[in-house]
Amino acid sequence: MSLLQRPKGTNDILPGVSEKWRFIEDTARLVFSDYQYSEIRTPMFEHYEVISRSVGDTTDIVSKEMYDFYDKGERHVTLRPEGTAPVVRSYVENKLYGPEHVKPYKVYYMGPMFRYERPQAGRLRQFHQIGVEAFGSENPATDVESIAMAMDFFHQLGIQKIQLVINTLGNKESRAAYRQALIDFLEPHFEELSEDSKRRLHENPLRVLDSKDKKDKVVVENAPSILDYLDEESSQHFEQVKTLLEALNIEYVIDTNMVRGLDYYNHTIFEIMSDAIGNTQTTIAAGGRYDSLVEYFGGPETPGFGFAMGIERVLLTLEAEGVEIPTGNELDIYVVGLGEAVNVESLKLVQSIRKQGYSADRDFLNRKAKAQFKTVDKLGAKLVVTIGESELEEGIVKIKNAKTREEKSYSLEEVYTNFDAIYDELMEGEQE
Repeated sequence: MSLLQRPKGTNDILPGVSEKWRFIEDTARLVFSDYQYSEIRTPMFEHYEVISRSVGDTTDIVSKEMYDFYDKGERHVTLRPEGTAPVVRSYVENKLYGPEHVKPYKVYYMGPMFRYERPQAGRLRQFHQIGVEAFGSENPATDVESIAMAMDFFHQLGIQKIQLVINTLGNKESRAAYRQALIDFLEPHFEELSEDSKRRLHENPLRVLDSKDKKDKVVVENAPSILDYLDEESSQHFEQVKTLLEALNIEYVIDTNMVRGLDYYNHTIFEIMSDAIGNTQTTIAAGGRYDSLVEYFGGPETPGFGFAMGIERVLLTLEAEGVEIPTGNELDIYVVGLGEAVNVESLKLVQSIRKQGYSADRDFLNRKAKAQFKTVDKLGAKLVVTIGESELEEGIVKIKNAKTREEKSYSLEEVYTNFDAIYDELMEGEQE
């Protein structure tokens, strides 16, 4: 591959597509702000330990997928592969848990993440996430509010074919008890497992449940359920989550084999699935509760809950469901300048119209009138301002409504001082 091409597993987001990205990002900002979340931005690279120890040394992210390296100061750093650990690090480092901050402390982020994995549809080496984190509440209502916000976001975008899947990992004690039960169940089937699951068996046995390998799926069909190992606290938390979801009329299914791929989760975990892409369900958003991560970073004991979604997968889902997203920049005015003599005046016109609050553009290629009017049609301009040498001598311009074809002449002085009146006059017939 030529070194002058984009790296494998990355994309150029070009005009015509970037507007769709902006639409998704703007929708997220709109919905999240309604829930009183504020934006946070963290560095794209972190010290290796921020990710490796919080996400888990045995996870695929750390063991196989991280872009980590030593910089010129021999510091071990990594491009961020996910958003939660950097946000928690920032939360602790900036003492956002202090009494001057409202609790729960709620933030959202959006930006590129990096994982070295085999590129495929919706899965890239540089991908983009939108995520949220809420700190300071152990109330199951926080779990459900976050899930409801994610569902609201997708509905706001126009995505309908989604399903909420939930599970619980219980508290530390419940998870430890279940971990041992799972090891006891899997050990007699050791030789039947995939190589990855053999490695995970004693390091992170819960990940075996989440394996996509067909052999592993057969083995775990009869695996014990974590729901049978929940202590009273864990059981009550999960029951409250279900009750609250039902109170909000949010439909859900329980998948006891869903574990998520990160070590820091406890209690509620969830995925929002879409069957619009391909023949199988695809996860388009996922998250859960993490009540010990802030403490791990040296902060006070602080519960947390969050989720993330990949923008690339959201775009695929929108496309698969046939949801139309607005693209392109709406153009109010196009200035057609005929002849080199009007070059200065054309620039003055377009700049004046912009300063009066309208989107405007002009021809810069000294093209003939026919070519310029083709551009008007292509850009969908509402009004066309035409100025040639004769108009310049008279101190006037001709302005036409591109839709109704109504055209009138106005003085340059009117255009420069009161374009609002001209715009309203020419658009009035169209509005009627």
